[in-house]
Amino acid sequence: MSSVVLTSVSVGYEGRPVVRDLDLTVASGEWLSLIGPNGAGKTTILRAIARLVPFQGDIVIGGHPVTGLSSRNLARGIAMLVQEPQMPAGMTVAQYVLLGRSPHLGYLGRESSHDRRVVKDVLRRLALDELAARSLDKLSGGERQRAAIARALAQGAPVLLIDEPTTSLDVGRQQSVLELIDQLRHEQELTVIAAMHELTLAGQYSDRLALLVEGRLVATGTAAQVLTEPTISAHYGAEVRVIDMNGSGTAVVPVRR
Repeated sequence: MSSVVLTSVSVGYEGRPVVRDLDLTVASGEWLSLIGPNGAGKTTILRAIARLVPFQGDIVIGGHPVTGLSSRNLARGIAMLVQEPQMPAGMTVAQYVLLGRSPHLGYLGRESSHDRRVVKDVLRRLALDELAARSLDKLSGGERQRAAIARALAQGAPVLLIDEPTTSLDVGRQQSVLELIDQLRHEQELTVIAAMHELTLAGQYSDRLALLVEGRLVATGTAAQVLTEPTISAHYGAEVRVIDMNGSGTAVVPVRR
């Protein structure tokens, strides 16, 4: 089971509250996208779930409080894709993606044939197989982003946290990456929690949206329930038109003033 339950979760930095008394439940196998204006606390919530920042309240993954998990077991249960991942200079794409298998390696730290097959499959699915031997510092921004996604997927954790997964990607790569994440979600019963800036993409790929404003949850529900013109106008200060894509999700289109 890979459900995620947050109860009365609060996070602050240097005495300033960033997330306030958040209650949120994500069902096993669900894709929940966190949306909201800049500074709403989306990334902070992901970091709290991954135990990268101190928090108050309770966060439970698959029935286990994250505070009680060892670092190894936490890494086996949660994979996180950050916006600007650190990439060691001189390391190849294949070597970097193989780092995602670290929580599963034995005491000798040697990868198995299964680990190599997992990496090979992820590289192929993300169209990175031809770049497997290329050094990370020779990649474009979009290629680096795909390599970071590949490492997170290779980790094989049942909960995938993704912070702005389409950063630096052109529209074709955005679509292919989100389609792959969604495909793997169904194949492997992944629970996906994503902080997403693009409202149209969030509306198309998510089962539910959680709208955050100044660290507080103000709305949850389907795209049709949350992505309404009055709601977006009130919380983003934007004039938009919301268009039903005839079964393919919801499009949010800015209107020139």
